[in-house]
Amino acid sequence: MLFDIDRRAFIASLGGAAAVNLMSHEARADALEEYSIRKLDEDVASAQSGQARTSSAAAGQAEKFPTMADIEARIDGSPTRRGVGNLFVGSSTRPITRLEPMPKRPTLTDFFEKRFKVAGSYNHVLQSATRALKTGMTEEVILACLLHDVAQAIMRVDHGWWGAQLFEPYIPEKSAFGIRYHQALRFYADEANGYEYPDLYRRTFGVDYTPEPYIEDTYKMVRKHKWYIEPRMVTVNDLYAFDPNAIVTMDPFVDIIGRHFKQPKEGLGFDNSPVAHMWRSIAFPDHPL
Repeated sequence: MLFDIDRRAFIASLGGAAAVNLMSHEARADALEEYSIRKLDEDVASAQSGQARTSSAAAGQAEKFPTMADIEARIDGSPTRRGVGNLFVGSSTRPITRLEPMPKRPTLTDFFEKRFKVAGSYNHVLQSATRALKTGMTEEVILACLLHDVAQAIMRVDHGWWGAQLFEPYIPEKSAFGIRYHQALRFYADEANGYEYPDLYRRTFGVDYTPEPYIEDTYKMVRKHKWYIEPRMVTVNDLYAFDPNAIVTMDPFVDIIGRHFKQPKEGLGFDNSPVAHMWRSIAFPDHPL
C-alpha cells in the first residue's frame, strides 16, 4: 500500500516550489523518501494508538511552513546539513533523546531495536521485508528488503551505496547487490517484473524527469547484470511499504537473519572489519570525537 502524499505539504516542507526547482532530481527523490518514512512513523503511532488521523487543515490549524529564504538562512552556521543521517539530527516529531546503551557484543537485532527504530526507518523496512516474505521472494531479497534503508541512520545521500558497504561483510553478495542498486532502479519502470513508474514521481518531479548521469549509468549497468532481479525486487517491495495500519515485528525474520547474517562473535563494531567504524558510529552517535 502506497499512502497518498499531500503534494503541497511535501513541496512546502522543502521551502516551496522555488526551492524545489533548485534541487537536483536525486535530491528530490531522497527528500520524498525521507518525507514518506517520517509520515509513516507519524501515522503508525497514530493508527496503532487508536487515534484517528486528522490533518492540520481539518483541525483548523494551518501549518506554518518555512520559505525558501528561511531554508537558505539556516545553511550558514548550521551544525548539520540535510544529507546527514537520521540518527544524528532531531525534528519536531522525533526530537533528540538519550539513547539506550548497547550491549557489550551487539547483534543486528540490537541495532534494529536500539538505533534503527530511533532513526525512523524501522517500520518501513519491516513492512518491505514482510511484503517480500508474503510474496515468495528469495531469502536474499527478503534480507535486502529488511536492510535496504537503515543506512540512512548515518547518511541519507546515496543510501543504497552506504547500505551495501555497511552490510556486505556479513550478508550474501546478492543481498548486498540488491541494497546497493535499488536506489538507482526506483526511477525506471519494469512492468514485466511488477514495477511501474509511479504517478507520484510524475507529480513530484515532472514528466520530463531525468536522473543524474551517474544514476542513469548505474541503471544501464545493472539492467544487463545477471543479478538484476535482486535490486529490482527490492524496489517492487519498497514502493508499497508505507501502510500506517500494518503491525510488523522482527519475529518472522529471526531465522533468515540466523541463516544469512554472519554475526561477529565480538559484536558489530568490534570485529575489526573494514566497516566496524560505521557500526560504532551508529552505536555511539553522541560521542564528540
